[in-house]
Amino acid sequence: MQQRLHDWLEFWRFLWQRFFDNRGADNAAALTYTTLFAVVPMMTVTFAMLSAVPAFQGTGEQIQAFIFHNFVPSAGEALQEYLRDFTTQARQLTWIGVGVLAVTAFWMLVTVERTFNTIWRVRQPRRGIATFLLYWAILSLGPMLLGAGFAISTYVASLSLLSGPDAVVGAKTLLRFTPLLFSVAAFTLLYAAVPNARVPFRHAFWGGVFTAVLLELAKAIFGLYVRFFPGYQLIYGAFATVPLFLLWVFLSWLIVLLGAELVCNLGVSLQWRKRGMPRALVLLGILRVFHARQRSGLMVRHRDVQRQGWLLPEHEWEEVLSFLEDQRLVACTGGDSWMLSRDLSHYSLQQLIERSPWPLPHLSQLPDELDEPWYPALRVALQRLHDEQTLLFGDSLANWFEGQGTDKK
Repeated sequence: MQQRLHDWLEFWRFLWQRFFDNRGADNAAALTYTTLFAVVPMMTVTFAMLSAVPAFQGTGEQIQAFIFHNFVPSAGEALQEYLRDFTTQARQLTWIGVGVLAVTAFWMLVTVERTFNTIWRVRQPRRGIATFLLYWAILSLGPMLLGAGFAISTYVASLSLLSGPDAVVGAKTLLRFTPLLFSVAAFTLLYAAVPNARVPFRHAFWGGVFTAVLLELAKAIFGLYVRFFPGYQLIYGAFATVPLFLLWVFLSWLIVLLGAELVCNLGVSLQWRKRGMPRALVLLGILRVFHARQRSGLMVRHRDVQRQGWLLPEHEWEEVLSFLEDQRLVACTGGDSWMLSRDLSHYSLQQLIERSPWPLPHLSQLPDELDEPWYPALRVALQRLHDEQTLLFGDSLANWFEGQGTDKK
């Protein structure tokens, strides 16, 4: 039990460190700034798409009220009125104005995808027609699906089996959890579809559950703060709603990005995290796999490396590939397949060490055993290097400062 608790705490420590390494707070601030400009265009595009279908007339306002009531703290009620006025005025724009709003909404989606790709260490983001089709599907089909889902849920909730005196036991309790279920579904889809990487559905689902529950807790705490600490109204007066809304959007993006980190790292092997393998050894192991598979005429993929015992996660694989590609040692053959692009008979280990961003490991960092043909010789070489360094630089600093270092003897 203690070991399991230790592993759980170690995983969250690792996740928190990854969140800061990826500049999660900075990205959340950037997304908050983008959201401030994109919220009205997104609402306008949504209402425009819904109004194109006669069956969805008036659904946009109901969806907006539903979102603000269930997903935004009570401080957002006044802002909802402002946004409704802005959206009403935006509907009277010319086609040029609508185009500008659409571009702003597209930019919001681009920023979100870029941030997610950073978390997943995606090296090749979507380009051209693939990007356009994805964003267009979100802006056009998204409102349609949302309106259809809202209409269906409203109809189901009105059934006598779920409401009224003859309702099934527990039905009202289930209906109270409907906003949470909507949140789980939305975040699951967000984590599964937005990154330009393969995301297992179960990982996206657990990330959606985590984010939805955490947002509910944050909304409750934020509401208590607004209710019991109204000092902000003395400072900002009638303008207080705007900074509160921005703070809530920032907290929401922090939670969403933390959920993305969770989804990305759920596939990281516990054994791999515990080993703490020095990245220089990982680099050599991956190059050995490339060399062996090239001699057999085979390409290399991430899962091929994992089958050889190198259980590194996707983001570490991408980092190593980025370095090897910069050194023109490997080249992409399409998709996620790679191959050597240079004869390793004319590329020395010294060249690799000098150009690698990862230093040689200290003797204390070396594993006792490693099933690699090059490892015994490397271990001996590192021991000799350590002995030589000790011999050359083992004198005290006082002797060196007095000109009596090892090279003066």
